[in-house]
Amino acid sequence: MSGWLQHLPILPVLLPLFAAALLLLPSETRRRSRAAMALAATLAQLAAAVALLGMADGRLPPAWPGEVAVYALGNWAPPFGIVLVVDRLAAVMLTLTAALALAALIYSLARWERAGTHFLPLFQLLLMGLNGAFLTGDLFNLFVFFEVLLAASYGLVLHGSGAARVKAGMHYIVVNLVASLIFLIAAAIIYGVTGTLNMAELAQRAAMLGGHERTLFDLGALLLGIVFLVKAAAWPLNFWLPAAYGAAAPPVAGVFAILTKVGVYALLRFATLFQDAGAPAPFGGDWLFYSGLATIAAGTVGVLAAQKLVRVAGFLVIVSSGTLLAAFGFAGTSLTGPALYYLVSSVLASGAFYMVIEMAERGRTASADLLAVSFEAFGLQAREESEHPDEMGGVAIPAAMAFLGLAFFSCVLLLTGLPPFSGFVGKFALIAAAIAAPPDAPLLHAGLFGAALLLSGLAGVVALSRLGIRVFWDSERQPPRLQWAEAGPVAGLLLLCTALAFGAGPAMSYFDATARSLHDVQVYAGTVLPAAEAETAE
Repeated sequence: MSGWLQHLPILPVLLPLFAAALLLLPSETRRRSRAAMALAATLAQLAAAVALLGMADGRLPPAWPGEVAVYALGNWAPPFGIVLVVDRLAAVMLTLTAALALAALIYSLARWERAGTHFLPLFQLLLMGLNGAFLTGDLFNLFVFFEVLLAASYGLVLHGSGAARVKAGMHYIVVNLVASLIFLIAAAIIYGVTGTLNMAELAQRAAMLGGHERTLFDLGALLLGIVFLVKAAAWPLNFWLPAAYGAAAPPVAGVFAILTKVGVYALLRFATLFQDAGAPAPFGGDWLFYSGLATIAAGTVGVLAAQKLVRVAGFLVIVSSGTLLAAFGFAGTSLTGPALYYLVSSVLASGAFYMVIEMAERGRTASADLLAVSFEAFGLQAREESEHPDEMGGVAIPAAMAFLGLAFFSCVLLLTGLPPFSGFVGKFALIAAAIAAPPDAPLLHAGLFGAALLLSGLAGVVALSRLGIRVFWDSERQPPRLQWAEAGPVAGLLLLCTALAFGAGPAMSYFDATARSLHDVQVYAGTVLPAAEAETAE
């Protein structure tokens, strides 16, 4: 790359960093100027991500060798240098993050940004950590960006007030602090054995280890995998998620929909890097597959047991993570492309669903769901659930309940995998690819995977139908007042899912190409290491 375009890979990290610093300067009372700065920074990140997406596909100049771009910070070569690596997968995740963040940010400006201090700087730091985690080609800096996004998420999950939020937030913080400590130990073991933390060089050196060194490396990889499984909300390490996400402010929970996918991304990235070195547990296929099935089962049980929509949404996030883990655990690359398609669809739908839930439940008392359960158990008629009019301000959009009903119904279809939206396309493609998997993939895997997807979808339909009736079939309830800044982002996310369904052919082709590029480790390593050394020589 030449000219200013050679610095494009660093922009998704620098833009939110500088935006967070600038947002600390104006007073909290200057809301319009601060909102404009945050929106401009997020839009710039989206533009940079879309540009990188086009460059990775070869649609925009310049052409990247091997469809991989390398940015060496300070022109230092590995193993001491830090490199950012942009391939198709990283570009997809950057674009998905920016699109979801833009919707959540606009939604928060309606009123949630004012529920506490420093929301906008923390939001930008969260984006910096997410973007850096997807871009880094260095294990230690993956830890650094994990800590940046986690530190920001600690503030965001506690944004606002309430004992429930503080309690759930403290559980979330403790779990992730323990995971961070394990991450450091794993990185130290891996560095002590291989002498490098550069991910491309690590893949090469791991294949040459033997004896006690290989045992230590496998131990470090096991600890590293446990950390990623915690981040991905895999069973049994996902007990913290439903309460933490459910207690968070709606725009925060919406953008948190992608946090579990950071763990999934890391597991996929290292599983492919280690594939030629004999992937250690839990990066091996069977480990990921059965972990994914167990996660789907746990999430399905949680969906059926939950009595609140926000908890159902949390368990559906767990189900989506389990689906991805099981898909990536299949032999070969046939399920990777459909799984990436499903990942994008589920993240967008989950983010929209958290916002829809908050809007739909305005004006209902805290005891409404408990009363509904009691009435169902004793066969009584439902009484008036809310005696207080909606206290939300803002200009009410026309036909608010009709919009919310349509948005809720669309989210149900997307998250349970019913036609005609992208959730159905993703699940259908996954099941079809599992059935047509290569001969070395056991037929039992395809059967278990297909049954898990169908049963989890059925459980989602049952639970969401039951709880949706309580929310929307309340004739005594006052229609909630919605602002355009709240309805617009939800509609935008759902329209993206609709476009993903109508453009399923081109989208699936891109994700299949992404899968082939991801599993071609030799091209990745061969591009990263010489590129970094060449830039150092200059």
